[in-house]
Amino acid sequence: MSDVQQLRFLDRLSRLLSTGYPIVKALEAVKWDEELKSTADIIIHSLKNGKPLDRAFEDADFHTSIISYLYFIRANGDILGSISKCAKMFEDRLKHRKKIKEIIRYPLVLLVIFSILLYFLKASVLPSFTNLFHTNSEASAASVHLSLLIIDISTTFLVVFIIILAFTAVLGRYLKRFVHIEKQIKWYTLIPFYRSFLKMHTSLLFATHFGMMLKTGMPFSKILTYMANQEKLPIIAHYSSLMEGEMKKGLPIYSLLTQMSLLDRQLTSIFRKNADMQELEKDLIVYAEMILEELERKTVKAITLIQPMFFIILAGVIVFIYITLMWPMYQMIQSI
Repeated sequence: MSDVQQLRFLDRLSRLLSTGYPIVKALEAVKWDEELKSTADIIIHSLKNGKPLDRAFEDADFHTSIISYLYFIRANGDILGSISKCAKMFEDRLKHRKKIKEIIRYPLVLLVIFSILLYFLKASVLPSFTNLFHTNSEASAASVHLSLLIIDISTTFLVVFIIILAFTAVLGRYLKRFVHIEKQIKWYTLIPFYRSFLKMHTSLLFATHFGMMLKTGMPFSKILTYMANQEKLPIIAHYSSLMEGEMKKGLPIYSLLTQMSLLDRQLTSIFRKNADMQELEKDLIVYAEMILEELERKTVKAITLIQPMFFIILAGVIVFIYITLMWPMYQMIQSI
């Protein structure tokens, strides 16, 4: 099931629940859409077998972020509110991803074309130029050799870049599967740019889910227990488990937040100044909205900075190769 279909499923289910349908009847109504019928059948079957809603969505292969969001329905019981917020969250995620794809699409196309051009120049054009100018001028031949050197450097850079991306992807999967979460966090904090984005994302998730759970009137310790028991957000689960243990020793939650390297210090201020549950819930929701906007802004800014740098480097290499090829021809024309 595609991400767009998952969003349509959540939107359809949310609208049906808002009209007063119970969850199973709402899912039955979703089945009127032939594209969503099989997914609704899987979820209905799982619910009738006694599984919670998040497990039912997991059986239907929904995105991890959706499953982690729906997990907290077990505690707050707010199916309509949770699914509506989940749909909004997932819609923002898809818009954000679409924006990133639009920004990087053109540079990637240029990179592919440029790679093909480099291969063609190195394999066919430059050897012919080398043979042509070798007998006429050593300086001209040296110029062509310089072009070959630039092409070799550019090709090596592209290969190394691809290898680094592949290695990073493999390392990320390895860390998540085989390395304990504490060591994962230590690795993440060593990566300069990724560290700041992960910190914002982790703070966003913590504030969002903690704020949702406050509506139930649960004490902090029980909220942390629920957050520690979920499996889809391992960093949140780890931090919640640590804070739960420390709270049992009588430590206030705001003093514990400062010890978590991937949580924003602003969360400490919010928890310190709010003794009232309703005010804390409101502040956490507002904070989550603000940090989501900031996360999107920084992501787009980083990509839009990388894009012109890529164009400048690419244009520089092309112009340099062009000059080194045209200069020997210009010299040969002058000698005629």
